[in-house]
Order: sequence, then structure tokens, then C-alpha cells
Amino acid sequence: MSQSITPRPPVIAALLVAAGTGSRFGAAIPKQYTTVAGEMVIRHAARALLRDGVIIQPVGDADAIDKALAGLPHRPPVAGGQTRQDSVRNGLEALADLGPDIVLVHDAARPVIPAGTLTNLVAALDKHGGAIPAAPIADTLKRGAEGLIVGTVSRDGLYRAQTPQAFRYALLRDLHRDAEPGATDDASILEAAGHTVALVPGHDDNIKLTYPEDRLRLERILAPMMETRVGTGFDVHVLAEGRKLILCGIDVPHDLGLDGHSDADVGIHALCDAIYGAMADGDIGRHFPPSENQWKDADSARFLRHAAARVTERGGRIVNVDVTLICERPKIAPHAAAMMQRLADLMDIDVSRVSVKATTTERLGFTGRMEGIAAQAAVSLLLPG
Repeated sequence: MSQSITPRPPVIAALLVAAGTGSRFGAAIPKQYTTVAGEMVIRHAARALLRDGVIIQPVGDADAIDKALAGLPHRPPVAGGQTRQDSVRNGLEALADLGPDIVLVHDAARPVIPAGTLTNLVAALDKHGGAIPAAPIADTLKRGAEGLIVGTVSRDGLYRAQTPQAFRYALLRDLHRDAEPGATDDASILEAAGHTVALVPGHDDNIKLTYPEDRLRLERILAPMMETRVGTGFDVHVLAEGRKLILCGIDVPHDLGLDGHSDADVGIHALCDAIYGAMADGDIGRHFPPSENQWKDADSARFLRHAAARVTERGGRIVNVDVTLICERPKIAPHAAAMMQRLADLMDIDVSRVSVKATTTERLGFTGRMEGIAAQAAVSLLLPG
């Protein structure tokens, strides 16, 4: 009896085109790197593509893209060209080693891909060489000159083209190699070569960030997709002779140091627990058990990098952190600025989002007797809801 062979699912790659300067947006940086609803626009766009299992091939400035997409899976960025058409062609050639069945071309300045869009695009490729999401024009169209109406244009059959646009990879690559310059989008290259391009339903939420007012619209769309999480942490270590005193990643001159399995950085340990707690992701002992010898005298900076990376992997961001060190000695104020900068660097956030301060217990308890140092931390995160 013959056995049926289940066809493999198509390999889908997406060109995330981020080479534009966004001059109409009027910002000091390209619009795809501006922040909307707590994170960069390009990062929103990448996560929307990854939601459907797409392999991302970024196109644009490699350093800026790698920083913006840190923690998200993507292929090495390829440089853009003089025009968008050049940039897409560069991206298509960079995918040669992967040889995907389907390629999507998506603007990095479009952070919202409504649910079902990719499914509809891929289905349309069964019968057509390409497919694009498009929304019908609802407003009356006027032709103008010198501030006056010179005619009314029928909106019948007119659509607003959106991205991602979907194509058979080999077809689009070959057509791009021979295409005349000046194409306004990739669908027009197929149209010029006589291939059919399907229209699938677009959505008003699929906004391209072009003008400053677009940012407000995107904030209203994207903000409800993120939820605020709050976590707290507390840690204590005993003071001992023959140990360095490491607090919040800084070597603090003192006659005693903190004793512990690692470097006993009580500030970082409390902060890690706050981050893990906000994500309901256990505590520092779960991720770095003190029973394991590999963490003996370990630099606690490694722990904080891990905690911050867990946030990034979840598609979230650290909004702010607040660490309070509780001790009689040494004085923390002379070192607070360096501590804040060190924590900010380890978490890859701006130092304006980090607070380190100190208090005493008025000589009461073990900290008052200078037997140890305690720390408490609070953190707020934005995570996808």
C-alpha cells in the first residue's frame, strides 16, 4: 500500500527594509529607529514578522539594526542601496544561500501587521506570482494645482498598497535583476513583466510611520498590546575580611567585603530578583544555583545581563529600576553615579532609567551593627500582553 507524502511547509523569508532616512518624518534619526509604545518601530515590525515564523533578512545599516533587534533572531544585515529598489535587490541576493520559497518585502517603518495578513498573502501565491495587502480608498480624491481644485478623481477601484508584499522568491529575484530603475514598489515590477498580483484585504492599522502625527495613531494601536509588570527584590550578604566589596558592579574601596558564593554583589542580586519576579521567571538561585561550582566567585554582571536578556527574549523592555543599598558604611553617594552607569550598561538601557541610592537603619539590626549589607530593588517592565 502506498504512503502519502506530506508536503513540507514553504520556507518564508522577509526582507525588513530599513535603509531609508525618513526625511518627511523630520526627526534627528531615521523614523524606523524612533520609539513608539516603549520600543523602536523596527523592533515592533520584526516581532510582527517573527510571530508567523518568518526568517528575517534586514536591509540597512548593520550596526543600527543589530542594536535595534538585539535578542531577536535575524540574519546578518545587508547594506542598502541608493534607492529602495536597490536595497530590495541587495536583500534578495543576500538570501541566495537560503533559497526560500517565498519572500516578503516589508517596510521597517510599518510596526503593525494585522493578524491573518501573512496567511492570506501566502494563500494567494498558489495562483499568482505576487500578492499585496491593500485597503480601498474611502475618501473623495481631488486633483489640485496652486492651491485650487482642478478636478475630482473617481475612487472606484483604487487601493492603498501596504506591506508586507509577498512573492515567489526566485521570480522576484530574477525580475529585480533585469528591472528598469524607478519602481515604486515590488508589485509594480511584476506588473510590468506581465505577472498577476493579487490583492488581499489590508487594514487601517497597517500604518507606515511617515509624518509626526502618524506616531500618535500608532501609540494608540500598539500601547494596548503591552502590559506593565512590576517586580521587587531583596538580598543580604555578610561582611567579611579578605573580600573585595562589589556593589552594583563597582569595586568600592573598603576594609571589608561581602561574602558569598559569587562576588556577593548584593545590589545586582536584588535587581536580578526584581527583574525575574516581574516576569514570573523564578529567582537568581533558580538560574544560577549556588550549589554549582561554576558560579564560584562569578562576576554578578553576568547574572544581570542574563536577566535583561530574558526581558528582551520575551519582546519586552525595562522601563526603570530603583536600587536601595542599606548600610552604615561605606558611603554610597560618591559612587552612585558610577553604579547607575554600570547597571545601565549591563542592561543596555539609558542611565536616566536607573536609580541607585542608600539609606541606613539608624544603627539598628545587623546592618546597623555593620555585620552585613542589604539591598532592595524595584523594577518596571513592559511586556507583550
